[in-house]
Amino acid sequence: MFPNMGKTFPDEDGRRGDRLEYQAAISAALKRELGGSHRAIKTAMKWTGVSERTAKNWFAGSHGPAGEHLIELLRHSDEVAAAVLSLSGRSELRVVAGLHQTRETLRQVLEALDALSEASAPEAAENE
Repeated sequence: MFPNMGKTFPDEDGRRGDRLEYQAAISAALKRELGGSHRAIKTAMKWTGVSERTAKNWFAGSHGPAGEHLIELLRHSDEVAAAVLSLSGRSELRVVAGLHQTRETLRQVLEALDALSEASAPEAAENE
């Protein structure tokens, strides 16, 4: 039996709810990004190098990734990144990430338009 003095365990000081919220948020983010199939679990395993059991626990929400595994998920999953930013109270950073993605998409569209324009330029010259 533990004495009634000293530090308490996280489950006793109200932090268990934070952990459960984190686990549920990561689980939901992974399911939104990858779905709930066995292939989704395999993808998470490939991204992070974890065992099948560990990845299944993340998808089930019974455990959440820590340390380097969380970083790998952030690297590969926009949904996980958004969930972590939301949990940390930094949702405004999602807008910045979205702007970067929009800029990249616009760059690709402009390159495609330039390529089409160059391809049709010789045809326009022949018709004149």
